[in-house]
Amino acid sequence: MALFSRFIAKIRGENSFSPSDWRELEIELLASDIGPTLTGQLLDAAKKIKDKNAVPELNQSLTSHLSTKSRLPLTNPLGTTVVMVVGVNGTGKTTSVAKLAAHFKNTGASVIVAAGDTFRAAAVEQLQTWGSRIGVEVISGKAHGDPASVAFDGAKAAHDANVDFLIIDTAGRLHNKSDLMSELAKVKRVVEKISPVNEVLLTIDATTGQNGLLQAKIFLASVDVTGIILTKLDGSARGGIALAIESDLDIPIKWIATGESERDFAPFKPETYILGLLT
Repeated sequence: MALFSRFIAKIRGENSFSPSDWRELEIELLASDIGPTLTGQLLDAAKKIKDKNAVPELNQSLTSHLSTKSRLPLTNPLGTTVVMVVGVNGTGKTTSVAKLAAHFKNTGASVIVAAGDTFRAAAVEQLQTWGSRIGVEVISGKAHGDPASVAFDGAKAAHDANVDFLIIDTAGRLHNKSDLMSELAKVKRVVEKISPVNEVLLTIDATTGQNGLLQAKIFLASVDVTGIILTKLDGSARGGIALAIESDLDIPIKWIATGESERDFAPFKPETYILGLLT
């Protein structure tokens, strides 16, 4: 992505930027989905940088906009770790549930998945297919059934089998914001009759740009989100959304997904991400 590579090369060569150069950099930053407020802040910081200090000072400036909260998974040391995955349909939510299950399974942990997006038959079938592929039990219910009931069954099965992780897929229909948030709150309440929900991960589609931020703010206002899964982050110029998310929301990106296979899923590494903006 290297949004600042041309700036660094030019300032090292001439130690100056013309008004048209600054305008071009501004356009590049806005096109990367960083957003107008953060773009203005980064430009102000860049204008104070001298040639020999360009890389370390830009690195420090960019890093200062990242969340300082822990990116480690929140776990339950006394029993099953329960993870709810929330987000708007189409953001890669169900696929992320499967990939997260595969990731934990590959570390040697035992995992159960609850297919709580009961309003989408394709979501349930998708998880069942993934479950067969990676060797993870998938708890499901009737089509259009109560998502909280499926989550409860998953929590009970996970508790009884003393598995390490229960990962719950949830509905993501944002046609009525209040109904969806009430449903997610109900799922959490029902599950916590058996076991506490340790982590709530929100999926955001990197390609939706600032619209993804708007979606995130709706969930953050109603659900105790502890981390973000950033999906479809393919290294394109629009990957600036990761910086915007952390700067605007102060919620740590914990995982990134870049493709369809289970290998295309990994912990978010801020140092690598910032280096990619600079070089």
